[in-house]
Amino acid sequence: MWWTVISESGGIELIGKYRTHLADVLIVAEDLVKTLDVERADGVVAITLNRPDKKNAINGGMWRELVDAFREIEDTPEDRVLVITGAGDAFCSGADLTDSDSAGDVVGGVGGSLRQMRIVGRAALALHSLPIPTIAAVNGVAAGAGCNLALGCDLVVASERARFSEIFSKRGLSLDFGGSWILPRLVGMHRAKELAFLADIIDASEAERIGLVNRVVAHDQLGSVVAELAGRLAALPPIQVAVTKKLLNQSFSVSMAEALEFEDVAQVMNFQSADTREAIVAFVTKREPRFTGS
Repeated sequence: MWWTVISESGGIELIGKYRTHLADVLIVAEDLVKTLDVERADGVVAITLNRPDKKNAINGGMWRELVDAFREIEDTPEDRVLVITGAGDAFCSGADLTDSDSAGDVVGGVGGSLRQMRIVGRAALALHSLPIPTIAAVNGVAAGAGCNLALGCDLVVASERARFSEIFSKRGLSLDFGGSWILPRLVGMHRAKELAFLADIIDASEAERIGLVNRVVAHDQLGSVVAELAGRLAALPPIQVAVTKKLLNQSFSVSMAEALEFEDVAQVMNFQSADTREAIVAFVTKREPRFTGS
């Protein structure tokens, strides 16, 4: 596997809570088990959701670990690309609805459930707000919040064995993890409603056809294809890539005139950077540029 354990805050947060029932004690103990594996190499940080016995369903501890991991990555300048994948034969089957720390079964009733759901929202927003490129390497089923975790990445590379479903309606739920915002931007409103209402499971080729994923590859080539793509992205100038990502992410909420103004200001700033000067010198001298993020 690619990764080693990263976050420690999920269990620490829970262990300080006073619990009176054995089931709650067991939940605390479960959350002390780390659910994310992380590895860093050559500017690429790779996160594996590591609950293969549950098809990487996300429990309360994993939600908190995801928030912590994304925030740490944002504060680590050496991290230039994020890859997310799942352990075993699944990417992520969604939220673990059997988990007593899920939004549907927490201490505090509706208020407690809302607080838990806002942790889910913080994880989605932390992923979306990362300035570095993000890649989902979808190795199997991606359902519910797991589907939107994948679609929330900048690029989605799917194994031929991948399957996708906005399964929420079949579980008596509505969209979460940003699905109501992401889906219409990827496939248009009518297709988004079809996917969300019917909650059908679609295979990798159909996901590629309708624009949910960037490309589909042979299952045994998923790791090498994603590694090559991540390496290419990590070699790019990080400041300029971050600016380009922000310009694209905000493009649906600004006018053409505003977009042009943002582009003009960004380009002026680029010409003051060492990386832009390096790119020009490398082009003139016919060599590969070496970007430092300055």
